[in-house]
Amino acid sequence: MLRLKILPEGYIYPKEQRPLRDLLRKRGHLVRLRTSLIVSLQNILARNIGAKMKTNQIKALKTDRVTPLLAGDDDLSLAGRVSKDAIDSLRRQITAIEVAVEKKIDLKQPYDLLLSMPGVGRVLALTIMRETGPIDRFADVGNYVSYCRKVPAGRFSNDKKKGTNNRKNGNKYLSWAYAEAGELARRFDAEARAYYDRKRSKTNAPIAHGALSHKLARAAFYMMRDGVPFMPEKAFA
Repeated sequence: MLRLKILPEGYIYPKEQRPLRDLLRKRGHLVRLRTSLIVSLQNILARNIGAKMKTNQIKALKTDRVTPLLAGDDDLSLAGRVSKDAIDSLRRQITAIEVAVEKKIDLKQPYDLLLSMPGVGRVLALTIMRETGPIDRFADVGNYVSYCRKVPAGRFSNDKKKGTNNRKNGNKYLSWAYAEAGELARRFDAEARAYYDRKRSKTNAPIAHGALSHKLARAAFYMMRDGVPFMPEKAFA
């Protein structure tokens, strides 16, 4: 089968680069834990006192805006204080990981071009760089986007959906990275938001968000392969 080139070969990530890649994965794990605690705390506030608090206010380290709101009840006060302490602790640990990673990893060419993409900051660029590896291991853009879990996995017969296949194939960390980039681009980049709005007018929000993430993953492949910066006129045409 090897001689006939019909046996697929897998990519083995270099052993010396795995620890920092895993450290970035741990950061992502802590971010998800912090988000779940923030949502839980927001639900506690909404159910008991009808208050809405923004995420940035809950994450603030210098000022505790949560505990005073729940001071009227000992049980609620304890729940709020425990949640706030856990959120603050996770934020400090996330920051410590980011500082350690940025000291040890440099964005090398062509991966440094990822910073020109809307929604991608230094941490997401480092994550994409570490999870992608050598871009030349992907034959074309379709292989890369599929590896990032940004293509439909539906199974159709006679134009009717019969199920989904291979939803867990590919790299879940790249899938998360491009989903985060898509959300940030939608919020803070005018051209990405315009593309999202066009899709949103024809379908629902999750599909429009997936289409935007798909576009960013395709653009990243060409940026890394050809060594060119992000071109919105091509990405969102």
